Amino acid sequence: MKSVAEKKKSQNIAEYIVYMYQMEDLIRSYQGNMDEIKQYVITHYPVTEEVKTEVGNWFENLTQKLKAEEKMDSGHLTELNALVKELSEIHWDLLKRDKTYFDTYQNVKPHVLQAVMDAEGKDLGNEIQICLNGVYGLLLCRLLGKKVSDEQLKSAEAFGDVLSYLSRYYHTIHSLPEN
Repeated sequence: MKSVAEKKKSQNIAEYIVYMYQMEDLIRSYQGNMDEIKQYVITHYPVTEEVKTEVGNWFENLTQKLKAEEKMDSGHLTELNALVKELSEIHWDLLKRDKTYFDTYQNVKPHVLQAVMDAEGKDLGNEIQICLNGVYGLLLCRLLGKKVSDEQLKSAEAFGDVLSYLSRYYHTIHSLPEN
């Protein structure tokens, strides 16, 4: 059985990254305590006990990765950072040669610049990291029941457009047969 993460990874790489950010934060919220994750998270999944065991193993593996990479307090797994870097490389390549992507990016550029200005010197990473953070920030606001401004919705939509385009392109190049 394919996990939620595997399905997202095979269908939409940007959604996968955002989902994994959420799972990293979920594990951190329980300080990596697998007993609590099982009790408060996994037991509530509406799936069979066999699937709950698989989910528990997946969380255990992810927790071990976070600990091994010393990311239990903050940061993202190396695998996720590598994916963001690859999406960023695709972004720069498409800006130079794909007019449709260039136009899509022009809609997000003011929101990226606003995020940089709002950060007041804090390093936000590359433009694609900023887009991912914007979408994840909207998700967190909704999960926490916080009011979302029209501007947040507008920027998240623009971020999502860029990420969707990049995801489609990413999956196109990664589905090609190896030579």
